[in-house]
Amino acid sequence: MSPDSSQSPPDAAEIPDRRPLVAFTWLWVGAPLAYGVYELVRKATQLFTG
Repeated sequence: MSPDSSQSPPDAAEIPDRRPLVAFTWLWVGAPLAYGVYELVRKATQLFTG
């Protein structure tokens, strides 16, 4: 293969930084999930402890 292959990865300067988007997505999904788990544990303890 030649070094000028069209399959070479792009330069790091051309790749956008997606860390803020990934963090926002984790919060968008994780916050309601954590709240749901918290409510589940709270209601389960009420159910089994009277």
